[in-house]
This record gives sequence, structure tokens and C-alpha cells, in this order.
Amino acid sequence: MRATLFITCLVDQFFPEVGEAMVGVLSRLGVELEFPEEQTCCGQPAFNGGFRREAARVARHFISVFEGKECIVAPSGSCTSMVKHFYPELFRDQPRWRERAEALSSRIHEFSEFLVRVLGVEDVGARYALPGGAAGSTRVAYHDSCHLLRELGISEEPRRLIRSVQGVELVDLSRSPACCGFGGIFSVKYPHISGAILQEKIEAIRESGAEVVVANDMGCLMHIAGGLSRQGIPLKAMHLAELLNGA
Repeated sequence: MRATLFITCLVDQFFPEVGEAMVGVLSRLGVELEFPEEQTCCGQPAFNGGFRREAARVARHFISVFEGKECIVAPSGSCTSMVKHFYPELFRDQPRWRERAEALSSRIHEFSEFLVRVLGVEDVGARYALPGGAAGSTRVAYHDSCHLLRELGISEEPRRLIRSVQGVELVDLSRSPACCGFGGIFSVKYPHISGAILQEKIEAIRESGAEVVVANDMGCLMHIAGGLSRQGIPLKAMHLAELLNGA
């Protein structure tokens, strides 16, 4: 099978290891990958900030780059949701572009969705252990990012993939569907509210006894990892692709 990678802004600029991990997993599964170098942001930051004209300009470029691709895979629920659900809304008064956006929306998939629903794979042959960790299973908690859960309806797929990793025990996270408080621009405009929501998430992670917290959006993970670091909590935050790339 052939798939085209959409590597999001946060992954490209700050967490390239996540993109590399996704390539590692998909390549081992025999997926033939391509990466259009002319790709840019999907336009979500501008869209969420109310700058629809600017968002539409970026979206037109995205559509032009990817519309000829049969299957697009992204390491982000929020960016996938932007293309899948909000591009048609963005072009609701432009029939030609709306048609092109709707055609593209059915061909873009979030990483875990692609593995489970498209490839039909739940066990990628991964195993994991914390560096220098003691013998036994590493306790992993999974955080449901908002866009992935609420807009894409993806919840069980990442958990199935985590359960299949050798050396990992998936532990329950109380209030797992609750937001981590990031919300992109929200965390900048309302830092005190964002911080309070984050603290509730951190407490839930600590109560779970997890040694690692996994999510599918780097915005969430960056926010959570920052809070853990500032509080001196020795807990690792990682993208699902990084966990699954362990071998």
C-alpha cells in the first residue's frame, strides 16, 4: 500500500523524532511512503484565531498539494480534523473549493486510525522498556486528545495498539476524556484556566501510577510534558508512534 505523509507544524519544528517514528512503524508494515516537500501548515492556528481569509489561503495550498494522493496519514488528531471537518466549512461559500475539500476529507487519516481501520493492524510487533528500568511491565496511561476523541471519534484504536506492545501495561486514567488545557491559542489567552485544567490532568496521571503518558497530539503532549517537568515529576510523555516504534 502507498501512503502520503502529512507532517504537522509541531512535529516538523519541535518533535521530528515523532515523524521519524511514524515512518519507522509504517515502513516495517510494508507501507510505501512519500513526503511532498511543498507541504505546509493546514491552517488550523489561523482558523481557530478567527483569521479565516488567511486560513483559506493556506488550505488552498494544502488541497493543491495533497488532492492527488490516494491516502494521507498524519500524526495529529487536531490537524486531521481540521482537514476532514473544517475545510468544507471554510469553503462553504465557494462551491468549487468546497467540492475539492470534501473529496480530500475522505482520504486523510490520523495515524492510529490508519493502522487499525485501514491496514487492519493492532499489533505492530513493538516492545518497550524504560531506559534502565527494572524488570517487568512499564505502566502506560493514555490521554484522549479532544479533537481525536470528539471530532474524529477515535478512542479504542490507540488503546488496542498500546495493549499489543510487549512490556507495557495499559493503566486506566481517571477523567481520560477531559481536556489537558492546551487548546492552542486558548493556553496563551487564558493561561490561568489552562494551567488549572492541566493540573487536574497531571494529578490524574500521577494517581494512575503510570510511568509513561501517551497521546496522539503533540500539542497535548508538549503541554503535559511541560507541566510534569516544571513540577519535577519523573514521568515520560510520548507520542503513540514513538511507543510503537520500539523494537
